[in-house]
Amino acid sequence: MCGIVGYVGHQQARDVVIEGLRRLEYRGYDSAGIAVIDSGTIASDKRAGKLANLEQALAEHPLPPSSTGIGHTRWATHGAPTDLNAHPHQGQKGRVALVHNGIIENFRPLRAELEAAGHSMLSATDTEIAAHVLETELLRTDDLTLAMQAACRQLEGAFTLVAVDAEDPSRVVAARRNSPLVVGLGEGENFLGSDVAAFIEHTREALELGQDQVVTITADGVEVTDFDGNAAEGKRYHVDWDLSAAKKDGFDWFMRKEIFEQPRAVGDALLGRHSGDGQLQLDELRLSEHDLRQVDKIVIIGCGTANYAGLVAKYAIEHWTRIPCEVELAHEFRYRDPILTSNTLVVAISQSGETADTLMAVRYARLQKAKVLAICNTNGSTIPRESDAVIYTHAGPEIGVASTKGFLTQLVACYVLGLYLAQVRATKFGDEIAAVVHELEKMPAHVQQVLDGAEAVYALARKHAGTRSVLFLGRHAGFPVALEGALKLKELAYIHAEGFAAGELKHGPIALIEEGLPVFCVMPPQGRDQLHDKMVSAIQEIRARGAHTLVLVEEGDDDVDDYADEIIRLPVVPTLLQPILATVPLQLFACELATVMGHDVDQPRNLAKSVTVE
Repeated sequence: MCGIVGYVGHQQARDVVIEGLRRLEYRGYDSAGIAVIDSGTIASDKRAGKLANLEQALAEHPLPPSSTGIGHTRWATHGAPTDLNAHPHQGQKGRVALVHNGIIENFRPLRAELEAAGHSMLSATDTEIAAHVLETELLRTDDLTLAMQAACRQLEGAFTLVAVDAEDPSRVVAARRNSPLVVGLGEGENFLGSDVAAFIEHTREALELGQDQVVTITADGVEVTDFDGNAAEGKRYHVDWDLSAAKKDGFDWFMRKEIFEQPRAVGDALLGRHSGDGQLQLDELRLSEHDLRQVDKIVIIGCGTANYAGLVAKYAIEHWTRIPCEVELAHEFRYRDPILTSNTLVVAISQSGETADTLMAVRYARLQKAKVLAICNTNGSTIPRESDAVIYTHAGPEIGVASTKGFLTQLVACYVLGLYLAQVRATKFGDEIAAVVHELEKMPAHVQQVLDGAEAVYALARKHAGTRSVLFLGRHAGFPVALEGALKLKELAYIHAEGFAAGELKHGPIALIEEGLPVFCVMPPQGRDQLHDKMVSAIQEIRARGAHTLVLVEEGDDDVDDYADEIIRLPVVPTLLQPILATVPLQLFACELATVMGHDVDQPRNLAKSVTVE
């Protein structure tokens, strides 16, 4: 949710903040706003809609020069996306301006207290309540850092707060609890952002913050405390990608660019997985091999695309390790009273590492003494920090809201985990593991081969531009691919799309088949003869009822030629690895169909990249 930028330094804050918001707009685009300090007052503008609306307003009515400012791009939670509800919000006397990501859960009693004390609210947001609480503390202490500490002690929920004091242009103060915030470390300037994309143009040196911490940035320094005012430390790290990675490089959409970056992303996800003696290794491991040999159940948690990566992982991990594996939606996990023990391994998959549902599930698992391993793309984010082990996907920045290279690299990480467990537990011989790794190392070239056929997939998308419904069918590891394909189409094209296990057809979904309905069918590789033949039968059944069949099938498999209206050929790979390749044409189809329909592919309606509230 929500993108946040803060700046103190020698540049014009307006320019730094707006550029940072532009790179964070994928996190929310219901409204945008900015505030700078001007001669003892706060100058601010905020507009409903996308950032372009704010930029137009600022072109017509520029803000005064200032070297201190904050900004926000919003994904609405409390209050509709209007000018009044947009951030920043100010306190009763206009001394404080504040932006916020998250939800203040106790905003109702706080609002009642403030109104009883004579405060007037202009918006329907919980953020304005936090601004009034903060300003009240500032008037008492006359120190924004102390005021932020005191305000945070009164707030409940998940939040990142970033604020400025009209009477102190030397600092920006921020706080985080269960919500992302990172510091950018510059020379004579410092930055705050929801993620490093906010300041990557200016510095690649960053400071990750811990839970329940307050940070004060000035042009010359950074100070971190906890909510009680005790000195604390962040963890410094170097960002291993640069500004060029956050640009479109000639593509019409970030998403399309990221689809075509997948060969490199898959290759990067595999880098450094071998030790000098050929043994597989993880990025960070705070579990012993003895601990992993004691694991008797694996539970994979994630939401949306991450959940589908977990479904693929279940097939691979159970096959390679013979450990029972469950896959759970993270937002349902802790509410059903799951059975966890110290011998349970919980695998948390999250692109951002800040997904609120998944983070809360991780904390619940740890309270139950389960071991936790994170699969994540964002170095230094909360979920990896609170886990016992981490596999980073190394996908680089993913700006498009609909995940593409994030999903493929999550699959790679899941395969690495399965093989690592097989190595530790000796459920597969070393040469068997090496053979699978060798097949994985071929994947970048195979993905590129699929991308080389993109124009044919685009033509299919244009051909079906008028459709209002698309179905997706798969068996075995192809079933999660069907689910992911349907999700991409729902996210981008806003049409009915569903993924089914093909065996479910006769149990109800076949009633949806009608004349001309496009149905994507993910064929199992020929090596799985029984499922392969059953999938052929399913294709015959739906085509006989009028479906227009679009079949993804490996090269050399001509068994479906007579029953497929359209064929998309995939390189021949082992069954468990096929999802990496079968997903790519479905991404291309969804991207192109949405483009033809005139939708904003990178910023689909009602969605944000990171879900940082439950």
